[in-house]
Amino acid sequence: MTRLATEHPVYFFEEPIDCKEGGDFLEYHPTRFDGVTVIRPRIAETLSEDERDERLQMLITRFCNASAIRNPIVWFYTPMMLPWVNGVSPKAVVYDCMDELSQFRFAPPRLIERERELLERADLVFTGGHSLYEAKRHLHDDIHPFPSGVDAEHFGQARLSQRQAQEAPVFGFYGVLDERVDLDLIAEIARLRPAYRFEMVGPVAKIDPASLPQAGNISYPGAVSYRDLPACLARWNVALMPFALNDATRFISPTKTPEYLSGGRPVVSTRIRDVERHYGDLEGVWIADSAAEFATACDEALELASRTEWLGPVDRLIAQGSWDRIVSEMTEHLARVTERPTVQSQPSFPTPYRSRPPAFDYQIIGAGFAGAVLAERLARGSGKKVIICDKREHIGGNAYDMHDAAGVLIHRYGPHIFHTNSADIFDYLSRFTEWRPYEHRVLASVGDKLLPMPINRQTLNALYGLRLAGEEEAAAFLAKIAEPVDVIRTSRDVVISQVGRDLYRKFFEGYTRKQWGLDPSELDKSVTSRVPTRTSTDDRYFLDRYQTMPLKGYTHMFGNMLDHPNITIELGVSYDDLSSEKLAARTIYTGPIDQFFDFRYGALPYRSLEFRHETIDRMQFQPVAVVNFPSEDIPHTRITEYKHLTGQSHAKTSISYEYPCSEGDPYYPIPRPANQALYKKYEALAATRHDVSFIGRLGTYRYYNMDQVVGQALATYRKLEAVREMAVA
Repeated sequence: MTRLATEHPVYFFEEPIDCKEGGDFLEYHPTRFDGVTVIRPRIAETLSEDERDERLQMLITRFCNASAIRNPIVWFYTPMMLPWVNGVSPKAVVYDCMDELSQFRFAPPRLIERERELLERADLVFTGGHSLYEAKRHLHDDIHPFPSGVDAEHFGQARLSQRQAQEAPVFGFYGVLDERVDLDLIAEIARLRPAYRFEMVGPVAKIDPASLPQAGNISYPGAVSYRDLPACLARWNVALMPFALNDATRFISPTKTPEYLSGGRPVVSTRIRDVERHYGDLEGVWIADSAAEFATACDEALELASRTEWLGPVDRLIAQGSWDRIVSEMTEHLARVTERPTVQSQPSFPTPYRSRPPAFDYQIIGAGFAGAVLAERLARGSGKKVIICDKREHIGGNAYDMHDAAGVLIHRYGPHIFHTNSADIFDYLSRFTEWRPYEHRVLASVGDKLLPMPINRQTLNALYGLRLAGEEEAAAFLAKIAEPVDVIRTSRDVVISQVGRDLYRKFFEGYTRKQWGLDPSELDKSVTSRVPTRTSTDDRYFLDRYQTMPLKGYTHMFGNMLDHPNITIELGVSYDDLSSEKLAARTIYTGPIDQFFDFRYGALPYRSLEFRHETIDRMQFQPVAVVNFPSEDIPHTRITEYKHLTGQSHAKTSISYEYPCSEGDPYYPIPRPANQALYKKYEALAATRHDVSFIGRLGTYRYYNMDQVVGQALATYRKLEAVREMAVA
């Protein structure tokens, strides 16, 4: 596969794994070899065999269409996967018959029928050795034997390793310990040669582990990777192939023979036909029929192992079976059968943005605070594999900051000032950033004055020319101008009941109409309740315990948060791009909840924003970071100068004008009773989706500050963990 991948990408589909929950998706496992990807289907365990085949066909068809694969060469190692590609129009079909699988223990009942169908559809058939070729050559007119190849350089590492001094010589085997291994033979030769150690490396399959022979000189180290096989050989004096002679081994052509020999180890084997045919004449290979003969052969092989003159003929024969030569011959056959014209297939699904990365436990839609916090917690806190996507080309959501053309750090989507009273939230984010202390102050442009906002004693004195000396005097003044409202329902009610009509009109009415596109009398009381009125001279916009800014910016903080090997980030990608192929069993959705459900009950109203960014050739533009413009005669609601927020030292300064609008990306859910009633319908739909968690401003149709979103995400993570722990328990 690695050699074929030098010319074309190779996707190796493993047999499916049953899932108790979820299922029907493909796991993607990139390998260390360029161009080779292992794909592992996961299918619900409750399905029948025919239903499984239908689901697998759908998944593979989607995969081919999603990856823009047209007319692939379909290469089968097992006939049982034949129905999987019924939705694909292959350029050629290759049946690489490595073993007589129908003779294996627990072989599927339909395997023979499927093989007959595959042989009818195959353009080319390869067999894993001459014995298998002789058994099947009458079944196809373009069939070719290819005995096992070997990567001689890889296994040759065993020759270079210095074997450590051992108390007893070691005789080894690696491979699957199943019905093909003669366990009685192993037990007997271990009894006959108690001074020898026998190392049986590999997983146990299809047999009872209790049936493995037990003796003081037999060990079972378990499975090892292909990479570590030369290290196994390096420990051994002699390599063994103690195969049983039964239906399962009748046609095998063991890859172990050339691998063992490439590692410089003499080989003792039972009478496997293809081993005897290809290697039986070599000095370093013994063929034995009985346990006594096998034991004697081990003695002779051990004596030969200390010499090297026998390796010359071995190496010349091994060179003829290199994978480079085998692949070259195979590709010549492929070139011949693929010269005929093919029928172009039409994709059943739209082609997405790019090929997909590996399989995931969670897919998270949206890389703002909610999505990033959950991605980080699930990956780092629970070891889950996560894919997080965002339709924008960057992480950070609306908190994204960047250096503009002048090199000034700005917030692309308007000012984001972090503040919280929660030590837990502050401590959590402190894992990913250092902080710059910053207390936010806002001025409101009223007439020809710039006045502190929220309204406080300084505001009252400057606006009305007063000399209110203390909080009691300021409270008395506000009580005098306030207009009591019996039942406070709207934003207008809130303000008038606290500060009266004049302050309402100067500071709130026009600003609110511009911001929300509605009169304050049409908005929920929560809108203006967020802006307090003070009798002190404290002109800070927020009074939270923690008021600070990420030292290197929000984007840097998000980058640290998402920097984890279990997190895959896809940008410029929407939920719709991912929804045609299920990449994970669970989804965390931070986008608009009405959009998720295709606006079934109609669109939820949102307010959007537009920004006009400018760079000015002077050090400072205005005295504070944000100046509000409440007058309806001025189209923008505020101007932000970012250097106040970031503390950046720069010869120039950059500002942004903010224009609320009804069209564009959704920023603010509009708080009105009718909108909440509509949201409740979507909330009921969301409750039926146990595989999806809806969070964030847009996912729950609620205005949140940044710290509140972080808190909601952390709470969601704890809930997910609690559910998982209950399931495990």
